[in-house]
Amino acid sequence: MRVGRNGAAGRPGERLLTVIVTYRRADDFGRLAGSPLQPRIHVGRVQENPVGMIKVHEFVSLDGVFENPSWTAEFGFPEALGQAIASFTSTSSAILLGRRTFEMFAPAWSARSVDDDPGVPFFNDTPKYVVSSTLTSADAWQNSTVLGGYDAQAIAALKEEAGDVYISGSGTLVRALMADGLVDELHLLVYPVVLGTGARLFPEGSARTPLTLAASEAFDNGVLHLTYGPAAR
Repeated sequence: MRVGRNGAAGRPGERLLTVIVTYRRADDFGRLAGSPLQPRIHVGRVQENPVGMIKVHEFVSLDGVFENPSWTAEFGFPEALGQAIASFTSTSSAILLGRRTFEMFAPAWSARSVDDDPGVPFFNDTPKYVVSSTLTSADAWQNSTVLGGYDAQAIAALKEEAGDVYISGSGTLVRALMADGLVDELHLLVYPVVLGTGARLFPEGSARTPLTLAASEAFDNGVLHLTYGPAAR
């Protein structure tokens, strides 16, 4: 029998306790067999139902610009940076995007081959979900589905069903997810440049959201990889 913290049946993501009940006859130092059955309870190890994580990845300038990161090209792409990105894409089994990012990514990635970019199989073959209240079809990019308008509960359900979910770009979506506490890892690749213009990941008016620095890593080209998680409560 598996019970949750309150003795109820376990739910997704809840720590579960395995309890096995067996019976033996009481012998009490030589009593005759046939005496009443005595229960013996064996408590097994605690188990955890796996729940996916939402992992956000953004290229940003020192002044917070993330729009159309073609400006990152001048800094090159060292192998260590590629390994850092692979560390969170390789564990993701779904991609979540906002409409504008989907419309930018679809023609770019669908026309590439693995010879052009080793990331092509991940972006083209992984199931993709688009959050949009206006988009009616995602046929422009293989393995893509329109989820409909933003719905925190629907995205939380996707995280439980699909496993780890990767997001890139999609600023409006990312800000909404962070406000609802649904982002588990925020990976910022911060480039040593001030652009002075362009859309910012967190523009003025964004909700105050405390975070915890989980890891940091610097690359030879001056880029800093900062990994943030939710602040401890």
